[in-house]
Amino acid sequence: MHGDQAFAVDARLAADSCRLGQLFGNEVLLFNEQRYDWLVLVPQVVGAVELFDLNRTQQQQLAAALEHVALRLQQHGRGDKLNIGALGNVVRQLHVHVLLRTEGDPAWPGPVWGHSPRQALSTEALAQAAARWRQLLQLD
Repeated sequence: MHGDQAFAVDARLAADSCRLGQLFGNEVLLFNEQRYDWLVLVPQVVGAVELFDLNRTQQQQLAAALEHVALRLQQHGRGDKLNIGALGNVVRQLHVHVLLRTEGDPAWPGPVWGHSPRQALSTEALAQAAARWRQLLQLD
């Protein structure tokens, strides 16, 4: 279907995030947004746009990674309500957002997507957050 293309995270996702590592065949990214603890999973499948573009094994790997990430967000993140979404309207590459929300946060109760411009962390704060999440997710 996609020949010998190598997998790569979409350039827009890469620009807005920090790579944490790999988990069950998925890239794990920390979205660079200071208001939320926000992780993104990207299945390492060339050309995947929709969930059904993954074979059964890849779907199971994504589900396992999603559970791993979501549980650690709930245990160690700031907030009390998980939001999980795979929209793909701007970046078509299949990716799943997993973020923790707090009642009264800037976008509450609506979705964070498209609510307001991203508020990036400083370079130092992003590096510290990435190191923390790598350790919590056991990606070291």
